Amino acid sequence: MSSEFEPVIGLEVHAQLLTKTKAFCGCSTSFGARPNTNVCPVCLGLPGSLPVLNREAVRMAVRIGLALGCKVEPRSIFARKNYFYPDLPKGYQISQYDAPLCTAGHLEVALAGSDARKVGIVRVHMEEDAGKNLHGKGGDSVVDLNRAGTPLVEIVGAPDLRSSAEAAEYLRRLREVLMFLGVNDGNLEEGSFRCDANVSIRPKGATFLGTRCEIKNVNSFRFVERAIDFEVARQIALVSSGKTIDQETLRWDEPSGRTYPLRSKEDAHDYRYFPEPDLPPLVVAPEFVAEQAASVGELPAVRRARFVSELGLTPYAASVLTAHPRVSEFFERTSGIHGDPVKVANFIQTEVLGGVTTTGLRATFPVTPDQLAELFDLVDQKTISGKQAKEVYAKVAGTSKSPREVVTESGLSQMSDLGELESICRRLIEANPKQAAGYRGGKTALLGYFVGRVMKETQGSANPAMVNEILTRLLAES
Repeated sequence: MSSEFEPVIGLEVHAQLLTKTKAFCGCSTSFGARPNTNVCPVCLGLPGSLPVLNREAVRMAVRIGLALGCKVEPRSIFARKNYFYPDLPKGYQISQYDAPLCTAGHLEVALAGSDARKVGIVRVHMEEDAGKNLHGKGGDSVVDLNRAGTPLVEIVGAPDLRSSAEAAEYLRRLREVLMFLGVNDGNLEEGSFRCDANVSIRPKGATFLGTRCEIKNVNSFRFVERAIDFEVARQIALVSSGKTIDQETLRWDEPSGRTYPLRSKEDAHDYRYFPEPDLPPLVVAPEFVAEQAASVGELPAVRRARFVSELGLTPYAASVLTAHPRVSEFFERTSGIHGDPVKVANFIQTEVLGGVTTTGLRATFPVTPDQLAELFDLVDQKTISGKQAKEVYAKVAGTSKSPREVVTESGLSQMSDLGELESICRRLIEANPKQAAGYRGGKTALLGYFVGRVMKETQGSANPAMVNEILTRLLAES
């Protein structure tokens, strides 16, 4: 990237709300239904049908605004955003324009090794989703309107981002917030969380905004980074060669690794917004806002800070364990039972997460918190060693067996018989006189050599603490 220019990036995120029914009718929002079955006269835009606002969608949208530090406006207005596209049956999209529900918020973002900084949120407004165009079906393009009318929020970020990495991190943190609120499943593949990236460049030190291009519907954190990097490089090359940047809408093509023009970029006036005549202004009472504020709960950033300051986790471990709300809950339940959060966090990261499957807000774990806590208890009680704990875990995972049962059945209990261990240690010291002499001559690191031999002899079942104590005592003997 040229050192003469800096990128200016703002993201617009569309997040589907996890309501059971659509924004303005009673049709189901379930994903995967047979095409064009979750539809009715309202979401199809048939003459004479009237929209009725979904209260649950309003509740979720208000909670999002509060979590992002926005002001919830007491009065907002729905508008018709007019444009023609095959997946928009009414010929307009019910949205909000000049009077959105939430305004002036922020989200804290920090890259590794950098301090956190606030990225502005211009607005959070409600709207309905369009349907979905499906291309290449028997050589035709067809439309599935099941998604039409699904409630969305659009979260419009300020042009405060300065790199593709920062943009991807912003998306990750925003997705976490929505998932912890329980209002969005964060599923990028199914399109329930997707973003448009507005990208421009300007000379370093300048304060004006350059001509922006919008990259539509990027559905992966990695693709966002690649698309922005390509677009920034493209714009710099144009300006450096004396050409101008056209304001346009682009699509990202992952196989070719480049953006392609879709259409010249529309401005707001091109959509001919006007107030939705079939919906009255949305008036949100202060009591309703206070009720939602009380239900927001602990957000991921606050939880990460608590995991570090109160539980002693590293910032990295705290970040891993707050990437999904169900993983965070699993960790807290397990550490609440066992009482050693650092040990629990380390084991979950190294052993458990590899077997966890997540689908949206749901997660499936190979063991229960009770099983995992009992495994740690067996180590604390010196029934098994840390190495054996991994073996026991592998036998417990995916079953309803308790770790104690597996230890009994497999004969995996830790060897803690003092006489037996002392006999093994004496024999190994006698069999390795050179190493024993070296240790007594001051090469104390050779203790590890003997510990390793004992653990190999006992197939890892010897109590490590006892082995260290016995070897230290025996090697001190002349």
